[in-house]
Amino acid sequence: MSDDEDAPRSGKRTRIYYGSLEGQERQRMGREAGGGTKGGSAAIKAGIKAGNINISSGEFLEIEDRSASGPSGERQSDVLVEFERRRRARHLAISTDDSEVKGCLRRLGEPITLFGEGPPDRRERLRGVLSVVGGDALSKSKKDAESSRPRPQDERQETWYHEGPASLKEARLWLAKFSLPRAVKRLDEARLQKEVSESARTIRQQELHKNLQNLNNFCSQIGDDRPISYCHFSPDSKMLATGSWSGLCKLWSVPDSQLVRTLRGHNTSVGAVVFRPGSTLSLEPSDVNLASCSTDGVVKLWNLQSDEPVADIEGHMSRVSRLAWHPSGRFLGTACYDNSWRLWDLELREEILHQEGHSKGVHDLHFHPDGSLALTGGLDAFGRLWDLRTGRCIMFLEGHLKEIYSVCFSPNGWHAATGSGDHTCKVWDLRTRKCIYTIAAHQNLLSSVRFQPTDGHFLVTGAYDNTAKAWSHPGWSPMKTLAGHEGKVMGVDISPDGGLIATCSYDRTFKLWLSE
Repeated sequence: MSDDEDAPRSGKRTRIYYGSLEGQERQRMGREAGGGTKGGSAAIKAGIKAGNINISSGEFLEIEDRSASGPSGERQSDVLVEFERRRRARHLAISTDDSEVKGCLRRLGEPITLFGEGPPDRRERLRGVLSVVGGDALSKSKKDAESSRPRPQDERQETWYHEGPASLKEARLWLAKFSLPRAVKRLDEARLQKEVSESARTIRQQELHKNLQNLNNFCSQIGDDRPISYCHFSPDSKMLATGSWSGLCKLWSVPDSQLVRTLRGHNTSVGAVVFRPGSTLSLEPSDVNLASCSTDGVVKLWNLQSDEPVADIEGHMSRVSRLAWHPSGRFLGTACYDNSWRLWDLELREEILHQEGHSKGVHDLHFHPDGSLALTGGLDAFGRLWDLRTGRCIMFLEGHLKEIYSVCFSPNGWHAATGSGDHTCKVWDLRTRKCIYTIAAHQNLLSSVRFQPTDGHFLVTGAYDNTAKAWSHPGWSPMKTLAGHEGKVMGVDISPDGGLIATCSYDRTFKLWLSE
């Protein structure tokens, strides 16, 4: 490098100003006006006067934000509102029942139908209306309609009771004296079972599971010319009673399935035929040993010596679907489609209780092993647990989505099972008053559920998918599928000794299942 390049450069240094140029310009003008060059000041003033130099006087003009206003902003907001409405519409659940859709439109104040509108178009119109007014508009309109509806002056909110006869009071006292010793005995047996070692219980459970898995069709018999609707084992496990749509009840020997007797008396389909407790054990053949019911509301009592009924129970005005004997054998319960069930005292030969409570027909009922409670299942999808000693409904079984067609108590005393048209079987704990397990049992409605009558260690369900299934307790896992019927299974039963399982079907046959 040369010496000339290393020498410092001399020249006019650039001045850097910080801050506003307007402020710097004002200061410079002030300095010039005070003692600076008059020529420059005069030139600037002349430029300002001529309009070539603009200097603000502190005033400012706000810039209007046009992003959310004006035609373009309004269109954007409308598009966003429409997108939000369509999103709400996609998440709305609209019924596919056209009558319900019309009812919803009527409650919203909309025309229930338009010219040329079909059910799919009407459903989409309801979806569009609800996406605008909100999904809770229907519930609000329903509440407003109920609140505006005039109520009768004599309507009462408190619980009311019918005055029962003196025989009902005596029966309730008798039932209390009968059930309390049986409950004490059951609890003593449960305490003894609790003292059994865990290993012994596990071994017994494994043996039971093995027997269930080895269940096979032992016998198949054509029982009638019409579908067989019900089957029931005798207390000594040596006879099987069947009822069919032809109106005939038949007694079959077990296990060879030979016809013993045909009971003739019903003119319509038989709903159930049940052996009386103590029949074939302590009762005489000439005593009342069986009871049956039919769709015309007729209930008949039978003995084991005659083909004709020994007595008829009259008083039902609607279909009697099921009946059950009280463990004492003194009382008979009937489930009727007039939304009630009834209790008959055979010693007094009269009806002592006509119990209402269901909003639709009662399809099935079962008595507690102690004899203190009764469980009913109705077409309203609800079950009710009744205390026979007080007459109160002590538990409301809510959870099924469709009709309850079968109910059953477990021999342990605190479990109950219900089978429904929603294809499930629910197991209830009476101590906690709630459902403890829901078994997705079949692919069609459940017609019958039965606990093992000795210990309740397994449960059998029958359904309209042509199968019956055995479920373990307490895990409720499937152990065996009893397949073989060509029609829907209409009833199942387990022999009192726990050795045989009977199924009856729409295919006019009944089958016996035995573990090999």
